[in-house]
Amino acid sequence: MTPRILLDRIVATLRAGRKPRYSGTRGLGQRWEGLATKHLEAAGYVIRERNFRGRTGEIDLVAEESGVLCFVEVKGRSGTGFGLPAEAVTADKQRRIARAAQEYLLRRRLPSSTRCRFDVVSVLDSGGSPEVTILRDAFAMPEARGPRA
Repeated sequence: MTPRILLDRIVATLRAGRKPRYSGTRGLGQRWEGLATKHLEAAGYVIRERNFRGRTGEIDLVAEESGVLCFVEVKGRSGTGFGLPAEAVTADKQRRIARAAQEYLLRRRLPSSTRCRFDVVSVLDSGGSPEVTILRDAFAMPEARGPRA
């Protein structure tokens, strides 16, 4: 494919105003985030932001439910061979999400009294219709890890 043809395709996609779709695992992640968004909205959440990127990490979805700001991690799996999706939110991942949440609050200039919680949306997509589970208050603000030995 020549650079000109590639450039024409990129321009056509941008003009169409649609978000590019990815293939492979990145495409699956986008699909799972879309499913999570639909289920959260159906459950009464208001989505504030998708894919917040800070210096310390990323938050898949920032939402609000009943006046509580929710930082949502979306985890999906195609099967249970490596465990359930929610089990992949390890203590290290929780610390990264918490640091990114603190950065979100600072960047958006939200008061320190803002009520927050950490939710996980588990998507089990094993061929048929995906099973989506919302785990409210899935983990608390993790303790800071001490210095490495």
